[in-house]
Amino acid sequence: MYGDLANKLMIETKRSTFLSELPIYLHELVKDIVQEVSDLDKDVTYLTEQQERASDIEDEDAKQINQCQIFATHLSMRRNKQCLLVYEKLRAEKIDRLCWLNIDPFIGSELKGNENSNHESKSLSAKTLMMENLSHPEQDYYKQYQELALDFKAGFSDIDLSVDLEPPKDLFIDVRVLKNGGEVQTEYGSFNLIKDSQFYVRKSDVDRLIQLGYLEEI
Repeated sequence: MYGDLANKLMIETKRSTFLSELPIYLHELVKDIVQEVSDLDKDVTYLTEQQERASDIEDEDAKQINQCQIFATHLSMRRNKQCLLVYEKLRAEKIDRLCWLNIDPFIGSELKGNENSNHESKSLSAKTLMMENLSHPEQDYYKQYQELALDFKAGFSDIDLSVDLEPPKDLFIDVRVLKNGGEVQTEYGSFNLIKDSQFYVRKSDVDRLIQLGYLEEI
């Protein structure tokens, strides 16, 4: 039935909004929805031609049926397009956020962090954004957006623009690990990201891990 594929895409989109990493691009599903839109467009063309040929016919019921078919087909096309745009927009926004967090877009999923107190080393060797999960246009978008973000940040060398806008209430906080990762080095020592373990750490050392979804403040 028309719209089923778009509904499936929206289910996957909703699920991905709660993930810290970017899931693989659904090439086949997007391709099928685009093909469905093309088929619907052909249906609209055919129905419109029928309507023009039947303009002189006085059968009002047939005209109303034809108009309803055109209207329903247009709605199906519009909904498919909206679902595709929502999917692409949410993925683009997640890519934007990962750019600002300085995530390296290379293959792998293991996280090994290393942050210090003066924020000189802000790049986590995090692999949550896997390049193979992006479509080719998304890869180009990521690279170009990252260049723009780096150029913009270069004008504010004394300010870390990737941190939260709200100042921390406490210097040290309790955190819980939400998913397994690697070893994290801080000025006060190191700890391993083991799911459900808890630590009392300096907030500035784990801000990035909280943003990435590896830790939560408790």
